[in-house]
Order: sequence, then C-alpha cells, then structure tokens
Amino acid sequence: MSSSLEFNPVNSVYLNLPKFSDFLNGNVKICIVGLGYVGLPLAVMFARKFKIIGFDVSEERVRELQKGFDKNNEIDTVSILNPNITYTSSLADTREAALYIITVPTPTTAFKIPDLSYLRSAAGMVAQVLKKGDGVVIESTVYPGCTEEFIIPILEDKSGLKWGRDFWVGYSPERINPGDKEHYPDKVVKVVSADSPATLDLLASIYGEVIEAGVHRASSIKVAEACKILENTQRDVNIALVNEFAMFCEKMDIDVHEVLKAASTKWNFLNFEPGLVGGHCIPEDPYYLIYKAQNVGFFPQVAIAARRVNEEFPGFVASKVVKLLVKSNLNFTTARVLVLGITFKANVNDVRNTKVVDLIHELENYGCNVDVTDPLAIAEEVKSYYGLDLISWDNVNEERVEKYDAVVLAVKHDAFRKLDRGWFEKVLKEAGAIVDIKGVLTREKIRELSDSFNCWRF
Repeated sequence: MSSSLEFNPVNSVYLNLPKFSDFLNGNVKICIVGLGYVGLPLAVMFARKFKIIGFDVSEERVRELQKGFDKNNEIDTVSILNPNITYTSSLADTREAALYIITVPTPTTAFKIPDLSYLRSAAGMVAQVLKKGDGVVIESTVYPGCTEEFIIPILEDKSGLKWGRDFWVGYSPERINPGDKEHYPDKVVKVVSADSPATLDLLASIYGEVIEAGVHRASSIKVAEACKILENTQRDVNIALVNEFAMFCEKMDIDVHEVLKAASTKWNFLNFEPGLVGGHCIPEDPYYLIYKAQNVGFFPQVAIAARRVNEEFPGFVASKVVKLLVKSNLNFTTARVLVLGITFKANVNDVRNTKVVDLIHELENYGCNVDVTDPLAIAEEVKSYYGLDLISWDNVNEERVEKYDAVVLAVKHDAFRKLDRGWFEKVLKEAGAIVDIKGVLTREKIRELSDSFNCWRF
C-alpha cells in the first residue's frame, strides 16, 4: 500500500464527502466508539454543536450513561444527558453516522509490546457499518504508521470498500487528563491530520467548532501519530530524571523537594515530582515508540533508559519500607503494611496500570502482609483488575484492635493530606514506619511524627 496518501482525484472519496454544514445541521451524525475516559468527554464536547451517537460494547456502561451516571466521576449528569447524544451498545444504531471516532484503549502486553486488540476489534466493528463517503478517525495512541499499516487494511477487508475511493481516514491524538478540570479537551489545542487536503479541511472544521483553543493541522497522519508518543515519552524521561535524582538526594540526605523548589526559580526549569509512574499514557506510550523504532532498526536509548528507571522505582520504595521496619526492630517478613492509595494518580478513581500494585507485590515478595485502602478507587474494579480486596477507608478511620507496622502513602489524594498525629497513633504500632512517596505530608508534619515513628519521605 502506498504511504504517500495520494489518490486519483477523479475516483476519490472526496466527491462523496459530506459537507461540514451537514454535520452542523444534524443531517449526519458523529459516532464516538468507546465511552471511557477519552470517549465520553469527547462525546459530551461534540454534543454542544453536533448530533452524537455514543457507542460502547459494554451494555452496563451504556445503561449507566442513559441514566446520567458516569462511574469515573469525570462528567456531570446534565452533560451526559444532553439530548444531542444517543447512547447505544447496538452496532446497527451507528449506521446514521458519517464520521466514526475510535477512542479505545491501546495498552501493552506483558512483554511490553503494543496490544492493538481493542483497536482491531473497534475497527472491525466500524467496518461493518461503513458506507461510501464515511470517515474513520483514530484518537487512540498508536505508533507512527499504524493507521495506514494496521487500521486501513482492517477497514478495507471487513467493509469491502476501498480507502481513498469509498472512505477516508484521519488521526487526532487524544489529550484527555483524568481529574484535570482546568485542561478540559476544549481548552487544549487539538492536533488533527487526515489523508488529503479535503478531508483535513473537514476534520479541522469539525474539531475547530468545539475546541476553543483551536486546532493544529499536522502535515501527515504519521506526524500526528508521532507527536502523541513524543509528548508522553518526554514526560516519562523527565520523571525518570527526577526519580533518579531523588534517589541520589536520598543518599546525600538532601530533601529533593527543597531542591526542586529552588531549581524552579529558574524560568525554564521543568518541575516534575518523583514517584510511581502509572496510568494509561506515560508508562505505555514509550513502548509504542520503542517497538516501532526497533522495528525499523533504530535503538532509542534514552526512552529505554527512562523506562528502566521508572519500572524499577517500586522496588526502590519497597526496600525503603523494609529498611525502616528493620530500624524499628520489626520483623519485615511478617510485618503488616497499610498502603494508602491505589489509583494511578491523585484525586481520580482510575486504577488502570497503577504502579502501586507493583509496590504491593514487591512488599509481598519480602514477606510483608499488605492491606490497601483508597477513598476514591472502585473496589470492584480493583478486584477485577488485580485480584485485590480493598480495605474500606471508613473502616480504616475507625478504632482498630490490631495496628500496622508501617503505613505507605502512595498517592497524593487530598484526603491523605489531612492525616494528623492522632490518626497515625491510631493505626500504627509504637515506633512503626511511615513512608511518604509523593510528599503528601509536609516536612513539618514529618518532623512532628518522627518523635514517635520512623519516617521517610521524598
């Protein structure tokens, strides 16, 4: 297949393209495929101006949204129940759409290679309802070339249609940040790309109608695909540097947060905090870069090194817990450890690819008995993803008979910032250990607690 994205203008799909006005007046609809952390905000945003079909294979998810409930706590009921959105789990209901935007997850396998199974399934379903003149846009994170090499063949094979003659494609990397109300999708510049000037014009007009920050037209689909993995690989590299520097500061008995505060006085310093690197973007996207780079004979040394540093960080934290237990004359092979927080970031309930689980496993490998609590995480999801039973946060706050040997603050939830001496005295043994990975507790509070407990924080 040609990678130039150039078609014969006489027989091209451009002759059958719907007009932007057709979308604007509701004559044709936009279908969002996948209604998770990316798809639902996108559907709600587009519904301000367009008729939307929200499609998800989960019947339970669709039923919840039809009632105005978002279990992810990202979108309010009024926005969900916008009459411009129709939620469905029936593929046949999506046939009215002329534009299909795929927003399914693209994780990695246990061997750290791209897992495109969700994308394959979504493209296969869209192909079953694809009509002449329709467009398919991918928002899922992929490696450069994936849309052309992987998606288009599926669409052609399953639909019987021909790309460039019967349907068109585009790519627009998602920029959703769960829990971030300041950088809502319409407040962030949207990168758009498509397979021709005509389709790019149409796509830019559609996104531009709802993106207040404006759109950036990438020169090609590969450029847009590459920009997405660069964005998160850069963050991964920066966090790896700070994590490595934090471990160095620990050896030197230097407060890394004080160093970061001082360094931040320089106008061009990028202030990243040390910590576990989890979630569905930063720890995953670099592997898409690494996979494709090695595929074309290139060895991305910096990206690989950053991944190694961040993947080893849970082991470093577990060793600190054990050392503090030994310092407290407590037997780490039978120690009871309470981990506070299991979501991948602060103040969200998203537990996908959380590295707190890696920390738990590292502690268990030492022989520790680990309990986990989180005021925001959904217990059923934690059980489903990781086989772990959460301890109720409400129960933890009640009087306990058997106290813990150590408490590990793993996530910077607001609820944990309020913990005081009385709370720790209630749940911790005398001279027990407190490990604060994310700097949840202030330096002053740590000093106060150090009178009774062995404390360590970044």
